[in-house]
Amino acid sequence: MAVGPGTLPEFFPVAGVRLGIASAGIKKPGRKDLVVFELAEGSRVAGIFTTNQFCAAPVTVARQHLAEAAPRYLLINTGNANAGTGEQGLNDALRCCSALSGEVGVAAAEVLPFSTGVIGESLPVDKLVAAMPAALADLSAGNWAQAAAGIMTTDTRPKGASRQVKVGDQVIAISGISKGAGMIRPNMATMLGFVATDANIEPGLLQTLVAELGDQSFNRITIDSDTSTNDACMLVATGQNGGELITTDSPCLPPFRAALADVFMELAHAIVRDGEGATKFVTLDVSEAASQDEALAVAYTVAHSPLVKTALYASDPNWGRILAAVGRAGVEGMDLNAIEIWLGDVCLVRNGGRADDYSEERGQAVMDREEITIGISLKRGAVRERVWTCDFSHDYVTINAEYRT
Repeated sequence: MAVGPGTLPEFFPVAGVRLGIASAGIKKPGRKDLVVFELAEGSRVAGIFTTNQFCAAPVTVARQHLAEAAPRYLLINTGNANAGTGEQGLNDALRCCSALSGEVGVAAAEVLPFSTGVIGESLPVDKLVAAMPAALADLSAGNWAQAAAGIMTTDTRPKGASRQVKVGDQVIAISGISKGAGMIRPNMATMLGFVATDANIEPGLLQTLVAELGDQSFNRITIDSDTSTNDACMLVATGQNGGELITTDSPCLPPFRAALADVFMELAHAIVRDGEGATKFVTLDVSEAASQDEALAVAYTVAHSPLVKTALYASDPNWGRILAAVGRAGVEGMDLNAIEIWLGDVCLVRNGGRADDYSEERGQAVMDREEITIGISLKRGAVRERVWTCDFSHDYVTINAEYRT
């Protein structure tokens, strides 16, 4: 199940980026499960990673390598997370980096590893190493769609976004892919996300962009409130389009940033639309809060409520579940008579109880939609935040109960 058509866009090639895909047979024989990004020399890379303290070995190694050298290759495998694997996991991630670096003639620190899949199992390094020559032989600037499919795990469809934006005399390409369908509450990014542009961006600004845009998009989605051990979101700027350096003072920064933000948001929303067993795409829109923290507390409490999520799956306008979640969000001193709760354009709650003009028929009409907005106005200030989630269906339980079988 998934919400919306889920068709991939036409990807604009990013000068200085080539992608290769191969089958290592990590979990299923013949499945494309190994992806290599080749980045032109001089490319700049910034990233954000999971806040889970049991972070996976590739996360630890990628952080270290990113601090030590300018990355030339990204190495991604699915089917095995290489998380919860201790010292052996670190050695395995380093072995993979060394093997790829030996194939292409760069330093091992110029390779960033990424893994996703089952936690607690040893990485089959020999399988990955054996498949590397095939991935390198497949390198092409046009392989974005194939790479999007190659990083999937329980995803039902590949996820991608692409933009071309003209700023001044420059035509800038931006393309990205993401994966994720379960164990999604990033607390920084997504399960895995890779966005590249051929723009020339000042290094400090690149890190600012990935952090800020990741926070506004990937860090506002949740499927099941579980933060993965392997989350990573990387932003690459190759500088190969021949344009001038983009800095914080550049007049071309606002339109470029807007296009980049669109790509981040589209990739993040695609994860929610393809949430495990999802049948509805839900926006939690909390307005008139006194602070960002309380707005997000309310939004996430509603988004994580199993009772709300199962009512959404049933298309049941059981507004009392939403009201109860708002009340237990931990916001001190709320004026319950001031709060309004909306389902689309239908007011559910006003003056501390069911709105006078609410009817079950009007609520049902909204709940029957695939895409739903739950609006919550706290009447305490001017802060507004949005969080995106999905429903809980029978399929979510089945997928996760049978994940290893």
